Amino acid sequence: MSWKNRGGGESHSRSLMSRQLTLFLCAGCFFAGMLFTDRLWIEPEAKELSRPTGTEDEQIKVLADGCDTRLKDVRRDSKDIIREVSKTHNAVQTLDKTISSLEMELAAARAMQDSILTGSPISDDLMLPEPIKKRKYLMVIGINTAFSSRKRRDSVRATWMPQGDKLRKLEEEKGIVMRFVIGHGATSGGILDRAIEAEDRKHGDFLRLEHIEGYLELSAKTKTYFTTAVALWDADFYVKVDDDVHVNIATLGATLAKHRLNPRVYIGCMKSGPVLAHKGVRYHEPEHWKFGEEGNKYFRHATGQLYAISKDLATYISINQNVLHKYVNEDVSLGSWFIGLDVEHIDDRRLCCGTPPDCEWKAQAGNICVASFDWSCSGICRSADRIKEVHKRCGEGEDALWSASF
Repeated sequence: MSWKNRGGGESHSRSLMSRQLTLFLCAGCFFAGMLFTDRLWIEPEAKELSRPTGTEDEQIKVLADGCDTRLKDVRRDSKDIIREVSKTHNAVQTLDKTISSLEMELAAARAMQDSILTGSPISDDLMLPEPIKKRKYLMVIGINTAFSSRKRRDSVRATWMPQGDKLRKLEEEKGIVMRFVIGHGATSGGILDRAIEAEDRKHGDFLRLEHIEGYLELSAKTKTYFTTAVALWDADFYVKVDDDVHVNIATLGATLAKHRLNPRVYIGCMKSGPVLAHKGVRYHEPEHWKFGEEGNKYFRHATGQLYAISKDLATYISINQNVLHKYVNEDVSLGSWFIGLDVEHIDDRRLCCGTPPDCEWKAQAGNICVASFDWSCSGICRSADRIKEVHKRCGEGEDALWSASF
């Protein structure tokens, strides 16, 4: 019995110790597992976050410096671009202001001109200051001449062109300006220029142009004449006439005055001659191919001995002088400049009468000619010797000019 009890107690004690040991082992295994698991997760993180070596520091610094340099360059380039854009913007704004100012001045000038032409009152806002106000003239007559034409000029002065005080009186009382038109010699200040200067001191009847004289430069001279004349004198009409043509000034003024209300008028003896393609002939046209097939004719234009244009057309030439094409024949050039414009062409045959007896018969019939010349010579043949005869037989008389009212 006792041995049974003792054996049962021992068995119970061993069973209790076995359970405690099992619990202890389980707890130990649990903590060991937790420790092992933490170790596995911490180790890789520690590797990834390990401190770089000295070599890696240097590489990173070099890369950083390179990025910083490129960043500075980008910033510097950006500043330069912004600065240039700002300059361009300021320049555009200045240009816009200048254009706006010019447009306003042009609009005011046009409005003032329209008011003058229509006779309507001029607004005070459009009035020009007194010092730069120009007197209004009926016409400016430019007599085309050359260095070698002294005898022609003297023959014109002795016949149909007033001299001295009468020339000034013509401007003041009749609003008619007359000048011989000539440029300069190829040698500035040479003997040719000095001769013209001496002649001008004596007579005071020249308009000197910024132009080099030459027969093949007549188109350029014509362009420069109208540009200069419209800048100097505010006239209704601008006339060009050769120095070997006889002119009745009063009849010319009365003829032009009839067209004052037309702002764009081109007056002369209109013609349409053949385009001469062969070299060596008079009035050869080097640019004949522009006028179509051989044998074609020019467009209608005024003959070059005398023609007149209104102020608007003279202003048009002045504004566009740098882009207007020059043909070798100046009358063709002038006609070409008005193609495509709303211009009224006036064909008046009194501007191209023949010398006596033609102009004399017409004068006796009460139809006094404006201008007389010989077609065969494109002017009065031997004009220095014959113009006095033409003036005596076909002239309107001096009283006609001073009693005329335009």
